[in-house]
Amino acid sequence: MDYKKVWKGSALKRAACLVAGLTVFGLADNPISTYHYLADPGAAADDEYFYIITDSDDPAPYNSNGYKIYALYAFRSKDMQNWTDYGIIYDARKVNGINDIWASGIAVHDGTFYIVFPDGGGGGIGYIKAPAIDGPWTNAVGQGKDKLVGGRGIIGCDGVSWCFDPGIFIDDDGTTYVTWGGGESNSRPNTDNFDIVKLNDAKDAPVGNGSHVKVNNLPTRKMLEASYIHKHGNNYYFSYSTGWQQGAPTIDYGMSNNVMGPYTWKGTILGDPSMNGRSINGNNNHHGIAEFKGHSYVVYHDRRIAKGHNGLEIIPADDGQPKPNEGYHRSVSVDEMFYNADGTIQTVKVTDEGPKQIENFDPYDWYPALTSSKQKGIRSRSNFVQGKKAEHVLIPLSSKESWIRVSGVDFGTAATGFTVEASSAADGNKIEIRTGSATGTLAGTCTLKNTGSKNTYAENKCEVEGLKGVVNQLFLVFKGNQDSTMYVKAWGFEGSGTTPPEPQKPFGGTAWAIPGKIEMEDFDIPGTGRGAGMDSYSDNDATDHGAESNGGESYREGTGVDIYKKATGYVVGYNQTDEWLEYTVNVAAEGDYTMYAAVASANSTSGFKLSIDGDDITESIAVPQATSGEDNYDDYNKVKANVKLPAGEHILRFTVTGDWMDIDYINFVKGKDAEDTEPMTISNKVKLATEATSSFDVFDLSGKKIARFTARNMAEASRLWRDGSVKGSEKARGVSLIRNSENGMISKVRVTR
Repeated sequence: MDYKKVWKGSALKRAACLVAGLTVFGLADNPISTYHYLADPGAAADDEYFYIITDSDDPAPYNSNGYKIYALYAFRSKDMQNWTDYGIIYDARKVNGINDIWASGIAVHDGTFYIVFPDGGGGGIGYIKAPAIDGPWTNAVGQGKDKLVGGRGIIGCDGVSWCFDPGIFIDDDGTTYVTWGGGESNSRPNTDNFDIVKLNDAKDAPVGNGSHVKVNNLPTRKMLEASYIHKHGNNYYFSYSTGWQQGAPTIDYGMSNNVMGPYTWKGTILGDPSMNGRSINGNNNHHGIAEFKGHSYVVYHDRRIAKGHNGLEIIPADDGQPKPNEGYHRSVSVDEMFYNADGTIQTVKVTDEGPKQIENFDPYDWYPALTSSKQKGIRSRSNFVQGKKAEHVLIPLSSKESWIRVSGVDFGTAATGFTVEASSAADGNKIEIRTGSATGTLAGTCTLKNTGSKNTYAENKCEVEGLKGVVNQLFLVFKGNQDSTMYVKAWGFEGSGTTPPEPQKPFGGTAWAIPGKIEMEDFDIPGTGRGAGMDSYSDNDATDHGAESNGGESYREGTGVDIYKKATGYVVGYNQTDEWLEYTVNVAAEGDYTMYAAVASANSTSGFKLSIDGDDITESIAVPQATSGEDNYDDYNKVKANVKLPAGEHILRFTVTGDWMDIDYINFVKGKDAEDTEPMTISNKVKLATEATSSFDVFDLSGKKIARFTARNMAEASRLWRDGSVKGSEKARGVSLIRNSENGMISKVRVTR
């Protein structure tokens, strides 16, 4: 589900907030997440959101004496109190060529996000980009390289001791700078641990080599690691973590009127956050700084959760053991930062409360489940797939005290309903909506449908009452007899300010007429709003691999669907298993139709199926392999199937059942086994694939061959076996495997008698 889809009523809601004015809010609790261990934050902001990326100590066992860091997490907030946790957005364990991912930097410019990350804590600096904070993230290095710095990078590490802890800064004119480095030195102070390199712009690879950073007037504290660049007014700031020799590291900084320096040391931004038991004296420090809506903020890590500071729940380590080693189980916090009149920075006051909420929370949007200002008794799980947006779910420990809190919620006139997308593998799981506290006034209860599996989701709706005006503290309380039997994906309220979701629409505004031809590149425009069923396509990655054939421009910009331009028009290519496209169709009359599809494949196992309103109208239809040469996707064939269609307007879905096929169009002709009305135009080598026959072998689940017969395609073979129309099939029961002996395609067929 795309959580960037927004309600069209947002302008009205903003106006309502301005009229009502901002409420005096309570204060948030640090850290921003209390259900997993996070560290090494970086920060960025645009006009709408403040963003934080972190790495994670979650893989570390309870008795760890070192760091185990493999993945990046992401958060964002509109109000600096309620944070949406997107979970793992990039995972070294699932990306080829990367070892570990340690402290990283983030920037956002003109709607594109950029991250620089260290590979393996010293193996060079990677560079990735994405259209949204939750991805999908792709390599941004360019020039055929997989690293920006070091390794197979464009430039070397330039002699710094530790080629890691990168930061990224994009200046007002769009010029991008990357800093990295760190290390111990016998000299005190040491000024040659860090580099800065200038990139061409926010997208392109660097020009020349790095330049060692010089900071003048340094005191005795060493420059150790965690280099960072930010700007305030006309001043540039270079900040870093100091060395361990002088006690716990601080975050110090220098100022300059030139981003490349030299800088002049001015003081300490952030002292050691060990005060009052939050951290551990002598352990490391890391930070990120960004300006947002007229305020400046610093994010940093501490050890609040592992120490149980200020009543925080000490969550187990990743191996389930209680009371994990405090030094290697960190958490991320945020506080406001202030400047003096001369541009110098006041040392940040580390607080339990965090920054003040700067605007009301809008409940009439659709939020990932882990959107909250505080949490208790919950866990989370990420499902990172390279090339896809991040997926993250909330898992309540519902037999105990389990809830999330949302702060400063403006319900306007009144909320009338609550919707939650969740799975439930048990009866009786429910979510209570309460105000004031986890046991406060009950506004409504949503009992979750038993979906039979934690991986099968459904929408659940319930009525609410008493939610109007600004509610300072709203609680979603999770109740159930057994822990971890529900997964919560997203939620939102309905009421004043709500705009009903818009369903998907036909491309061009008119449903495809049947009988008639459907051009596959013109799939429906996705819908907008909350809940499932708004998408009109599913593609395995965000890259349009066909854009190059169209002068670098995507025919359907922003979808990632791979559409190639041919001499005779557009085709959908690069199709992979489980990808799908949907089309609004208008069927003239109920009855029998013959479906013809123009397809091409260099693969022997390509295939697709069709469904109407979720019900299959074909089995998997085999796509013939090209015979005019290897990888020839211009060798088009026609395949056909007889289908029954209902009259009226419906959603037709095309689903890929076997990798690597291209498809130009589908044509529906009235009648069973009717003649095709569309000539083949892409290739002169027209072959009606269903006219030839192939041999099919049938095996039971032990691998024993039990029959052999001929059919025109896999769909027909499956039907003949299921109907008992071929020798040996009349006694078949249960699941059989049918294999096309010529191209190797296999289909699983279940028979019930």
